[in-house]
Amino acid sequence: MFDTATRAVEAAIGAGARYADARVMHSRYESMTAQNGDVEDLSQRDTVGVGVRALVGSSWGFFAVPDLDAAAVRRAGERATEIARASALVPGADIDLVGTDVRQDSWASACQEDPLSLSLSDKGDLLVGVTATMRAAGVPLASALYQIWDTEKWFVSSEGHRIDQRIRECGAGMHCMTYGEGSTQRRSYPSFRGQYGTAGWELVRSIDLPAHAERIAAEAIELLTAPVCPAGTTDLILGGEQMSLQIHESVGHAVELDRILGWEAGYAGTSWLDLSKLGTLRYGSDLMTVTADPTLPGALGSFGYDDEGTPAAANDIVRDGMWVGVLAGRDSASMAGLDYAGAVRADGYARIPMVRMTNVGLLPGPDSLESMISATDDGIFMEHNRSWSIDDKRRNFQFGCEIGWEVKNGTRGRLLRNPTYTGIGPDFWASMDMLAGEPERRFWGTPNCGKGQPGQTGHTGHPAMPARFRGVRVGVRG
Repeated sequence: MFDTATRAVEAAIGAGARYADARVMHSRYESMTAQNGDVEDLSQRDTVGVGVRALVGSSWGFFAVPDLDAAAVRRAGERATEIARASALVPGADIDLVGTDVRQDSWASACQEDPLSLSLSDKGDLLVGVTATMRAAGVPLASALYQIWDTEKWFVSSEGHRIDQRIRECGAGMHCMTYGEGSTQRRSYPSFRGQYGTAGWELVRSIDLPAHAERIAAEAIELLTAPVCPAGTTDLILGGEQMSLQIHESVGHAVELDRILGWEAGYAGTSWLDLSKLGTLRYGSDLMTVTADPTLPGALGSFGYDDEGTPAAANDIVRDGMWVGVLAGRDSASMAGLDYAGAVRADGYARIPMVRMTNVGLLPGPDSLESMISATDDGIFMEHNRSWSIDDKRRNFQFGCEIGWEVKNGTRGRLLRNPTYTGIGPDFWASMDMLAGEPERRFWGTPNCGKGQPGQTGHTGHPAMPARFRGVRVGVRG
């Protein structure tokens, strides 16, 4: 595979590129969905191919083929350079690349139990069983799924990189829906999309779907007759799973350097951040320290090297409430005058690598969910995302959650349905005055992050824990 990637790089350089890299990728994917006690869908894919990037002047060219024949691979390298040369006809400054250590290395994620080696019947029995349990508890619709990815990469660059990686990821989840009393209610476990990580089937075993099936069905039914979340301004406590999406949407995407530079705008907009304020802009309260760390064991956004060959390393994004870092690639970092990159990945061999989130999340605070509730005289506790909306600069947002509880005089009280909250990013984060500690920190996985045109699906992780925010507008309708 290294020889194949080398042929592509040499052909690109021979055609006139001043830099080129190639990724041979072999990707296997499997998913299964069950509904109401029956398997509904099974999907299995196995793909292999090579993608080549070439740099000419101000522009990249990219070309990919699902054919590892020597002639096809060399032609792919030549075509990448031809595309770059054509793009460079548009006037622009030459692109430079921030430096990175040239490595010859091999890396693999930890995997105790290979998920693809388990029988389909065993995995199917798990999904069928939990949906049957939820259905028997009285909900009309019960669903469960798992997903598995097994990806091998061989990366070669004209600078001398030769890196191979094997990354195994998987996860699962379940949800149920019920309707009546003029509303439809949903409850999920462990999150609205499931929980995923860079790990083997041991992750799925650890979340123990069967132990929670009856509970979430009972909560979905109870929500039908619960009072609606009141409208107003109050203290808001968010569970860790909802915090992970709050981080994803209002921090993670906003600090992607290609968005800040205006390179990425067609899919979900740009960013409200101004690069000239890096290091001086207050993003949130002193409790807010956010890192991007692809070295976290088991988190979904972890790897040994990104798709430009940059070694995985942790970077501060927000430190003590101040904006101090971004997610960058070698080209965007050079353009912005920064000396680090390491956040570039591609969704398969046939997509050009681009800036993606790694594991963007909060460092722990000094509190706990219990202490937040005890310290709240009048507020609402919400968890598990149900809907989200954010403007095209990642600043103004509104989120809906599956479930809420009234908090009065330091005690969690009655259930609330259709809880929502809204805010403006920096004001919202500035209002965070309590943050849970390490015992409640969890690496939530997001396997469906969309970006780019053609669209790419990225895998990201978000270390998160419960937090309290003061004076938040809740109960917004429409």
